[in-house]
Amino acid sequence: MDILNRLWADLASSFLVTPPSVATLRLVAAMVLGGLIGFEREWHHKSAGLRTHMLISVAAALFALIALELVQISATSGDPGARNDILRLIGAVTSGVAFLAAGSIFSAGGHVKGLTTGAGMWLAGAVGLACGTGRIGLGLLATALTVLVLWQFRALEDRVAHHDMPAAPPPPFDPEPDPTPHNRRPPSTED
Repeated sequence: MDILNRLWADLASSFLVTPPSVATLRLVAAMVLGGLIGFEREWHHKSAGLRTHMLISVAAALFALIALELVQISATSGDPGARNDILRLIGAVTSGVAFLAAGSIFSAGGHVKGLTTGAGMWLAGAVGLACGTGRIGLGLLATALTVLVLWQFRALEDRVAHHDMPAAPPPPFDPEPDPTPHNRRPPSTED
């Protein structure tokens, strides 16, 4: 029984600042909002899709929740040298997600590919941080703007791209059409 009490105490100590129900809400919000961003990438068959964006957002939210707990631990420890710089966490998450996003960007035939996917991954990390720190409304607003950009501006971008493309040249004109239909064999000359 003593082991169970120690296990429960260890589990309960994970939630000094953020109650388990609130932590769950923040992590689920990060997962859903990251999924909304990733859905567009998945729909268009991009390399980083639904699951990737969800995982990035949940991981960023978890890092934020851990940072909040660590700030509380360092504040109650009484150690004057303890660091509680939450901005370092934001920098670390941003760098980590940027590293992943950079891996999705490549150049082929003079064209750079994957920039929008990389930007979406980076933004999913920011949305996760917002959710993890309790700023779910801010994460929701950023997600709505991102989905708007990904879906609506794609159509505009396609129109602009097709507007600049020259029309395909018409097929060459043949003044004397082939008298032999292509679906029949020519008549036999042998009797």
